This record gives sequence, structure tokens and C-alpha cells, in this order.
Amino acid sequence: MSRYAREWSVAGALAAGLVFLALFAPSFFQPQPLLSLAARTAPVLVVTCAMSLVLIGRQIDISAGSLFSVCSVVAGLLAARHCPVVVIVPATLLVGAVMGALNGVLVAGLGLPAIVVTLATMVTWREGLRWEREGLWVDLPERFQWFGLPQAAGQGGLILVALGLLFLLAMGLRHSAGGRFVYAVGSDAEAARLAGIPPRRVGFLLFVMAGALTGLAALLNTVQSPQVDPNCGNGLEMKAIAAAVVGGVAISGGRGSLWGALAGLLLLACVGPALTHLHAQPYWEKATQGAVILMAVVADGWRARSSGRGRGRA
Repeated sequence: MSRYAREWSVAGALAAGLVFLALFAPSFFQPQPLLSLAARTAPVLVVTCAMSLVLIGRQIDISAGSLFSVCSVVAGLLAARHCPVVVIVPATLLVGAVMGALNGVLVAGLGLPAIVVTLATMVTWREGLRWEREGLWVDLPERFQWFGLPQAAGQGGLILVALGLLFLLAMGLRHSAGGRFVYAVGSDAEAARLAGIPPRRVGFLLFVMAGALTGLAALLNTVQSPQVDPNCGNGLEMKAIAAAVVGGVAISGGRGSLWGALAGLLLLACVGPALTHLHAQPYWEKATQGAVILMAVVADGWRARSSGRGRGRA
């Protein structure tokens, strides 16, 4: 239990918040609004998984939002040209993987700081997309929405895809050699290298995987609307980083779990709708989310200092 204390504390806070809403705002639990909220959160969950993997590997990717926008527009343009879904899905994932590979080459291959590289690619993708589209949205054919399913079935399908992916990644991270490599590199890259683990290769593959997962998230978002907004990914990277950090993923690398990131995402995602049902002013949403993130960071720092004092006494 102590190993997952942070994850359990976030889950407990989420459960307490839901109990509070059940008592004072029971309208929050109406099935259709909850289903819509979960469907809107599904793409963010996929990006949060990708970001968590990168953070655990002691890297960071702040270009995720711009990459998400590019992949969304690519998927939209292919759909507008009546390409079949079996072509759109792998093509969008490939675009995301290639863009992630560029980050990986610059960071893992050339040893450049991840925050500088991904800041540069974030601006490059965003401004390039703005120049190409000039703010024009992409109109989608009706058959592409929800992958041709009824809305309720499509929403349920998106949620299942996101949760299924979360489960597979979480199991792989905890129980596969590749997952142990990620934790080892995130904890101490030099020690991992001496143990025979190639840190650069692991870092490169993390960026490629993050790009492909962001491409998948863009698809899950694109099918929910009749049009694609070229700015749909603005600020998404901050949401993913915030959810991961609140859920116990360490910015310094080597610690965290995807289940904790899920709990952090749900906690932050419920803030806005909860405040609406409690008849609070909209501007309290950002303030409340900021307070949650701040408490998580303070708790992380307190835990690190306590651990340090414990080792010192030992």
C-alpha cells in the first residue's frame, strides 16, 4: 500500500469528491452527460498515458498539443477525401510516430534538452499548421462521425478503446522488460547504461510511441465533431502533464503509474462539470485545478524530503 500511497490518495480525493456531489449535486450523475464527459476525456487520457511514459523515462514533450492538432487535421483531410477508415487510422498513427521520431532523434540521438527541442517543434508545428490552414476548419463527412456508429455506441467505443489501451500500457510498464527499462532509465540513465540498457534507444522509442499515441488520441477526438479545428490541441500538453503529476508521476523521472495518471485526470476533468452543477462561477474551474496541482506538487516535495531524511538517519 505504501508503494502506491500517492495513487491511493488521489483516488480517495476523487471518491470523496464524488460522494460530495452525490449529496449536494446529484444531477451530476445523469447518464448521458457523464457519458459525454467520459467520451470527451478519452482522447486526453490517451495523451496523458503517452506523457506519463515520457515523464517516467525522465523526458518531457510539450509539443504534444501541436502534434495532436496536426494529426487531427491529417485525419480530417483524409476523411474529407473519402478515404476508408482502414487507411485513415494507420496513416494518422504513422504521421504521429514520424513527428515523435523527430523529437526522439534530436533529444535521444543528439543529446539536446527535451524541453528546448519540444518547445521548438511545438511552435513549428503550430505555426506551420496556421500558415497552411489559415484558420479554416476541415468539414467531415457524416459517415466518419463516431466511425459510423450511433452516438451512444460510438461514445462507449471511444471510452473502451482508451481504457483498453491504458490497461495494456499499464501492464506492459509494470510486467515487461521494456517497462522495467523505462523505469531504470528514468531513475538513473548512467546506471541503466552500465547494466546493459541503452538509454538513448529507450528515449527515442518513448518519443515515437508518444507520437503514435497522440495520433490515436487525435482520431478519437476527430470523430466526435462534424468539423476539425486546427487549434484543437492548444493547451493539451499542459492538461496531460498536470494529470500525470497529480496522479503521482514524477517530473524527475523513474516513478509513477498510469493508474495514478488516470485518477489524476478524472479528478481534474470532474472539476468543471462539478462546479457547474454546484452553480459556481466558471472562473473557479482554473483556480480549483491549479490548487489541486499545487497540493500535488507540495505533497511530492514533502514526500521526497521525508524520504531523504529517512535515508540520512539510516
